[in-house]
Amino acid sequence: MFRSLACGAALLLALPAFAADTVSIDTYRGTVEVPEAPEKIAVFDIAAVDTLSALGVDITGAPQNLYVDYLDSIAEKAEDLGTLFEPDIEAVHALQPDLIIVGGRSSDQVEPMSELAPAIDMTIWEDVVGQGLDRLEAYGRIFDLEDKAAELRAAFDTQLADTRAAVAGQGTALILLTNGPKISAYGKAGRFGWLHSTLDLPEAAAEISDSTHGESISFEFIQTVNPDWLIVIDRLAAIGQPGEDAKTTLDNTLVHETTAWKNDQVVYLNASDIYISGGGIQSMMRTLSDIEAGFSGN
Repeated sequence: MFRSLACGAALLLALPAFAADTVSIDTYRGTVEVPEAPEKIAVFDIAAVDTLSALGVDITGAPQNLYVDYLDSIAEKAEDLGTLFEPDIEAVHALQPDLIIVGGRSSDQVEPMSELAPAIDMTIWEDVVGQGLDRLEAYGRIFDLEDKAAELRAAFDTQLADTRAAVAGQGTALILLTNGPKISAYGKAGRFGWLHSTLDLPEAAAEISDSTHGESISFEFIQTVNPDWLIVIDRLAAIGQPGEDAKTTLDNTLVHETTAWKNDQVVYLNASDIYISGGGIQSMMRTLSDIEAGFSGN
């Protein structure tokens, strides 16, 4: 025990001095003071990597597998800090970061990370768009990039308006997530419900539960609900696992009877964008662009 305490004391003594200048920002756990314009950052949240890279912030350390192809170059340049679920504490300590950002899948790491450097939990969960935009604003303040953050917000607002126009008056939609042969549906209150609420896109089935993992459904359910549109997310594709893809799963005689299938109104989203980096400013804009293209017949 005494050896453990001594090692902990030595670790704390070896930490870099925290920056004197701070800025107050809103995090998932409330308002906190963080170092202003930190030079070295360790990031364990993929949505944060997304938004920070859009702002042009250099990410010093991150998990090597971010699961999202448009962020591959970021992971290649950053120091390898383990995984979202099992950070390499020794690597983080060696990096001597000025700020550590966790969130979502790594949210429970904020306390142990706080022993190494200032750490903040920037989880995006209950309100994907609202919290995603809040995080954009917060990072703009931290890194003195408020003008760039404002530009990205304006671009998002334009994309949102264009997508709303594309879906307006086109009927109901049902959001599905496939996991090999298994299918779950998500309603307005669910994980991907922001597509309904933000776009004013009518639900084909309003009774779907708000479970994190969606409501398990059958092909008969899809047939009975008979959506005008199907919006599909392939979980196996998102996490890079082999198995039956979404198009194969939905190629079913009961699904064929729906208005969505008959009219070729099935939109397959880039699964990694919405499932892995959801809430990042690039992720949200890419997803909206996919929906706009799908509803416009492009």
